[in-house]
Amino acid sequence: MTDLPIYPLTTEHKMLRDAARDFAQKEISPIAAEFDESGEFPHATIKKMGALGFMGIEVPEEYGGAGMDCLSYVLALEEICKVDAAHGVIMSVNNSLYCHGIMQFGTEEQRKKFITPIATGEAIGAYSLTEPQSGSDAGTMKSRATRDGDFYVLNGRKSWVTSGPVADYFVVFMMTDPDKKQKGVSAFLVDGKTKGIVRGKKEPKLGIRASATSEIIFEDCRIPAENRLGAEGEGFKIAMTVLDAGRIGIATQALGIAEAAYEAARQYAGQREAFGQPIGAFQGTGFKIADMKTRIEASRLLIYNAAIAKEKSKEAGGRYSIEASMAKLFASETAMFVTHQSVQIHGGMGYSKELPVERYFRDAKITEIYEGTSEIQRLVISRIELGLK
Repeated sequence: MTDLPIYPLTTEHKMLRDAARDFAQKEISPIAAEFDESGEFPHATIKKMGALGFMGIEVPEEYGGAGMDCLSYVLALEEICKVDAAHGVIMSVNNSLYCHGIMQFGTEEQRKKFITPIATGEAIGAYSLTEPQSGSDAGTMKSRATRDGDFYVLNGRKSWVTSGPVADYFVVFMMTDPDKKQKGVSAFLVDGKTKGIVRGKKEPKLGIRASATSEIIFEDCRIPAENRLGAEGEGFKIAMTVLDAGRIGIATQALGIAEAAYEAARQYAGQREAFGQPIGAFQGTGFKIADMKTRIEASRLLIYNAAIAKEKSKEAGGRYSIEASMAKLFASETAMFVTHQSVQIHGGMGYSKELPVERYFRDAKITEIYEGTSEIQRLVISRIELGLK
């Protein structure tokens, strides 16, 4: 990949990108298939990623992070996801869904306590919004947080919590005033060692299998009131703001997966021969390569645009929802398109576990689902464009 002139990269950007690429190739690539097969959580490599600053790229240095911008985060995450999307989503959740929300809405004490160990890689963070009957419609949330003096008592069941089985800290959203629906949701910071937290079984997933996912059950879990993130009733606003950042991360994950699948297909199309010539010389294959490359580069531009919109929002305020949703929508559907075409180009070998192409195909699907499905992204984009609430 050449640097795109429309987004000139600084020396620092290139150094971080190259460091992430080098780490991914040397440390993650040799173990990616093994961890996909076993479904074990890659504790050792995640800890090393933290030591290199990858788990808190946008977090200021005073809280243990690298103190860089969103484009830096995208560049590093892309390189990790090219090699293994499971490592990438763990990195994405820590950076965006967990650290970003606390940095923007947390107190100084909360930042020091809940961000520093995550950004340095000493601990794992998780984000807990979804419930068995409540996904994008947070107003139907069944979990409850009840004020009891200087404490809140948390009760409820959360689903599909990325890193749930291993997380040390959680950002959790629960109802404090059910009558207000979305405006009755509040956010809380919860230590994973708190009594009353029960971790459910690991989900047997199609892809990103080394990224541990589970239910989290709260049974009379008492946490200090000082652990509330933001004011009561601000939880839905916090959740949606954080998801804007998360969508940039998932778009980048999708881009990395698509690039890996494309490179495999391009190489195979140039080497595999049929009827006396490389299969890439046939239009049926060559046009696939052209479409794959075009969609990948279009995805990259949308992601970089969203990253820069996020940086501008730090200075001017406001949201970057449409930029994040467009990037996530297009990149995730590109990942599915490219991985499907890559399997097709490889033929029978694309269906075999001897090559990583089938893993790319399995990993790509989730990017169209989490942090808001493709249908939700289209809803967000259309309502913004039509001026609807």
